[in-house]
Formats: sequence, structure tokens, C-alpha cells
Amino acid sequence: MKILVTGGLGFIGSNFIINYLNEFPEHTIINLDNENHGANHQNLISIQKKNNYEFVKGDITNHKLMKNLISISDAIVNFAAESHVDRSISDATPFINSNILGVFTILEILKKEKEKRLVQISTDEVFGSLKKNSANENFKLNPSSPYSSSKASAELLVNSYFVTYEIDTVITRCTNNYGPRQFPEKLIPKTILLAMQKQKIPIYGNGKNIRDWIHVDDHCNAVKEVLHKGKSGESYNISAQNELDNIQIVTNILEKMGLNDDYLEFVEDRPGHDFRYSLDSSKIRNELKWKEETSFEDGIEKTIDWYVKNQEWCNGINKEILKKAKWNN
Repeated sequence: MKILVTGGLGFIGSNFIINYLNEFPEHTIINLDNENHGANHQNLISIQKKNNYEFVKGDITNHKLMKNLISISDAIVNFAAESHVDRSISDATPFINSNILGVFTILEILKKEKEKRLVQISTDEVFGSLKKNSANENFKLNPSSPYSSSKASAELLVNSYFVTYEIDTVITRCTNNYGPRQFPEKLIPKTILLAMQKQKIPIYGNGKNIRDWIHVDDHCNAVKEVLHKGKSGESYNISAQNELDNIQIVTNILEKMGLNDDYLEFVEDRPGHDFRYSLDSSKIRNELKWKEETSFEDGIEKTIDWYVKNQEWCNGINKEILKKAKWNN
């Protein structure tokens, strides 16, 4: 198979490519990325010279380019997206362009390439903040931010093209990811990197916002299962049932790095900050027999260890971006 992966220089996309080619070395991956915010070629330095890996710089809104790449591919896994809630609040335009118009571009091309599968990578944020229970695949979409609204819009487009044009589409939604190669504007890598520098860790509001955390390798394994075994027209929630609030996450990391809570710094909460996300992942567990393999304790220790041992990667991240990167959870 030849798989077109969009957004493959980002955190989850790059881990998926490495994970996929390790399991299927006979397959080929074309990685399309516009090298925008969060993209990093260092993420894939270990496979850049492999014969079954090809990088193409470009944008998913470029119809001509996408048509050419899809024509030579067997399936598309669309990780390409603007994903930072704070930036979507400041300026929603890039999110509308990438997350909606980009998906629309792919779908329009697939109207004539119906035998090719699209796996659309979505997010738990499309369901909005939940006071209790966990969202299953039939929950009402109720996004709160321009980012999550753009991802929900993409889901509706994908579903409509499945129904109207009988395109082979599958949607995945995942909870918060963590692991190696994550851009430092996100909670866990920023905490680790600031702790390494003995700097204060900023926390929105009272730090009680709850997220369900999953190691990126477990997410990638779930996407592989959906790509190869998922039922067309369906959506699959992916979670590891690790619901923790931000204070628990940060203090856990600080303790493992030999620091105390004196390094916590509470800052003004962001607008429309969702309190809790939670997904019911029983469908993918029961139907595709997927399950997570990494406990949070093991995963967070391995993640800290990766950042400590990969100073070259850390130094490759623009220091001004790290300094200015806002909290995102």
C-alpha cells in the first residue's frame, strides 16, 4: 500500500509515520506538510533516507497538488490541522482554511477516487465540555472554540460526502495525546522543558480542568486499526481512561523531576475554557479489539526521559516560540 499522510511533520503525524513504517516496512508513505506552525523535520530524521518514505511540501487546500498525490495513493490519513485553541481564539482564519477548506478539498477529489479510504483525524473537543459521563460516538456535537468548531464542521462534511457520494470515509476522535516530539505549547512538553530550566510553570485558572490522557503510540495504533479494519461511514472514539486535572499532571511531572509545587504559577484563565473532556472508547475496543498498551505512569516517565535525552531536538525548537507559547488544555 501507498499511504498519503497529511500533516506528517507534526507531533501525532510524525509518530504515526514512524510507527506505521516499523510495522509495515513493505508499505510506502508520502508525507505532505506545509511546514507551518508545529512542523519539524527533526521529528522524522530517523526515516528521512528510507526508500519507502517521501516528503512533499504543500498545503491540503491546493487542489492540483492534492489531486496528483491522491491519484497515486491507496488511502489518506488526514492529520493536517491547526490545533491550538488559544491561537484559534486570537485568529480563527487559519483554522477555517486548513480544518474546513482543506478537508473539503480532499473530499471533492475523492468523489472521483471512491475506492480510496479517507481517515479523518478529529478530536474529543467536538463534544464540548462534559459535566459527567463520557461521550460516545452518538453524542451531540457541541464545540466551544473556533478550533473545535472547525473540527466539528469537518466531521459534518465528511459524513455528508459518505452519505451523498458514497466515499469511503472513517472518522477518529482522540483525547489529549502526550509523548515524544510534541510541540512545547502543549501542557506536558512545556512543563517538562520549563522544569528542566527551573522556570515557573503557568497554569490557567485554578488548574482543575480535566482531560483524558493517552500516549501517542497508543493513539497511532488505534488509527492503524481504523485504517485497515474500520467500517466505512463510522466514527471511532479513542481514549485510555486516564482522567486527570492539570494540577495533577504538573505536580506529577515536577515530582518525577525532583521539584516541588513552588514552581506552580497560576495565571488568568482563557476565554471559554472547557472544564472536562471525556470519551467512551468501548466501540473501538469491542469492534476492532484495540486497547491501550501504555499506562500513564510508564508513559509519562518515558516522555520525561525522552525530552531529557534529546536536547538536540529541544534546542531545535525556536526559543522564542517556547518562551511565548501559551498554555493549551
